[in-house]
Formats: sequence, C-alpha cells, structure tokens
Amino acid sequence: MNLMTSEAALRLLPAAEPANTATDVLLFGVGDSALGKVLLARSAKGVCAILLGDDAGELEADLAGRFPEATLVANEVMVRDDLAKVVRYAEKPSEGLDLALDMRGTPLQRRIWRQICAIPVGNTMSYMHLARLINNVYPKVAARVVANACAANMIALAVPCHRVIRTDGELAGYRWGIERKRDLIEKEALA
Repeated sequence: MNLMTSEAALRLLPAAEPANTATDVLLFGVGDSALGKVLLARSAKGVCAILLGDDAGELEADLAGRFPEATLVANEVMVRDDLAKVVRYAEKPSEGLDLALDMRGTPLQRRIWRQICAIPVGNTMSYMHLARLINNVYPKVAARVVANACAANMIALAVPCHRVIRTDGELAGYRWGIERKRDLIEKEALA
C-alpha cells in the first residue's frame, strides 16, 4: 500500500508504473457525520469503500489493509460531493443515497449486496430470508453465507447491510458497531 498526499501522487504516478501495468488508484477523504467519522474512497469506476469509525487514522489504516496493492491518494476535493451525500444520508436517510459504486467481491457477494440494496429504506430483512432469495441462482446459500457477505462489505450505507437482521428481529453483528446499526435502523424507520 502506498499512502500519499495528492501532490506527491500526481508527481509520482506517471513515471511510477510501466506503460503495460494497471494501477489501482483510489482517491479518498474523511469527514464527520452523525455516525462518527466516515471515510469514502473511490476508483475511476465509482465508490469502492465507505468506512465508519471514530478515528480518521484508524479508518485510513483500515482502507490500506483492504486495498494493499492500491495507491491511496488523500484528495478531499475529488471525493467532496460523494462524501457530502454520505454525510447527509447519515443525518437524514429518507433523502436516499445515490452513488456510482465499484463493488469488489466474489460474484456471490456482489449478488447478495445487490439484493441488500433492493431492501427499501425503513425496512429490514432477515439473513435467512435473504438467503432464500439468493437460492434460486446459488442453491447452497445459507444465512451464514449472507452474514459473511455482510461482514465483507466495504461500502457501508450504500450497500445497507445494517438492514439485515436475525430471524427473531434482534440485531446481529455489524462491522461498524451494533449501536450504529440500531441508530441507522431507527432513523430509517422514521423516513
């Protein structure tokens, strides 16, 4: 992982890679939201990470761990509009969150994430119910597979894994913390 300021990256990128080598450059920025710190990273294709936490440094380290081969460029200006949408959504989910996404995962994970994106704001769905919906294409999908896909989701809020709950209605693990999950579900229920 290479972590650079935007000026250093702009000086180094053209000469850093041979012409036939693809480079994954991710631009990122960190902002404050109703859910704490939020880090948003985007590739040329779209938003590939929305990470939630309490410390910007920890979020940057998390991003570096998730994209070890990428060149990470801190560039608040280039992600400002997308970051503003996420911050607004954290405060008022009823306005929706419209972002171009670069979902990185296995075909099964991406299918599960697309199904999760179809859960309307203000609604939840159980891991088991979601597994049944996916079973028509992937017959051996179980609730545990759905839970693992939720845990692997790097695009918090835009892929709303917080809307997936246990069959008994209780909240289960959430990468960004159960309290954030509860807060999101409560805010969305008011939408």
